[in-house]
Amino acid sequence: MTIAASWAAVRARVAAACERAGRDPASVTIVAVSKTHPAAAVREAAAAGATDFGENYAQELAAKRAEVGEGVRWHFIGRLQRNKAKLVAGQVALVHAVDSVELATELGKRAAPTVQPILLAVNVAGEDTKGGVAPAAAEALARAIVAVPGVRLDGLMTMPPPDVDPVPHFRALADLRARLADALGAPLPVLSMGMSGDYEAAIACGSTHVRIGTAIFGARQTADVA
Repeated sequence: MTIAASWAAVRARVAAACERAGRDPASVTIVAVSKTHPAAAVREAAAAGATDFGENYAQELAAKRAEVGEGVRWHFIGRLQRNKAKLVAGQVALVHAVDSVELATELGKRAAPTVQPILLAVNVAGEDTKGGVAPAAAEALARAIVAVPGVRLDGLMTMPPPDVDPVPHFRALADLRARLADALGAPLPVLSMGMSGDYEAAIACGSTHVRIGTAIFGARQTADVA
């Protein structure tokens, strides 16, 4: 299946999931995860109608962004080292996985004079191998981050463990978002959750950004950048 055909199929499934959930399909942003795929694949997806693309590696993002040029929005969806914030800050529509005040501060400094929208990464399942703040500590960290100049906290993201029912994790993040929005007096409009294998369930639970790679681009290619 071509990238264009895969994109159309994902769009149709997102629209159907939104209809089942009583939501407007326009309320869900499909982030086409192009990591390890060449710039030509991004251009092919963009020609088919994709507008938002996600990358996990700062250097790959910088190189691909320069090669693709204008006309698309980039998202950084991986764990970001502070020493690579300069490659990302001010260059992307959204940084999806901020889990420390230190990283938020570095992004804010590097984004100046613009403001960098970010999401708080929450480790809902408490996995030792993943980053993200524990749900119990999320409010304290969110309060600290909203005080950081140069960044804007737009919401939350999570990634459930593989091979488990993701729905309880998605619901937990949606509930946490609602509690934090009340506590902070901020809308926190973004919920980034759901990937190729579970995005329909994520949409049913309120996801606003689904991160879809394999279902659009096929299997990952080998990457040698970080």
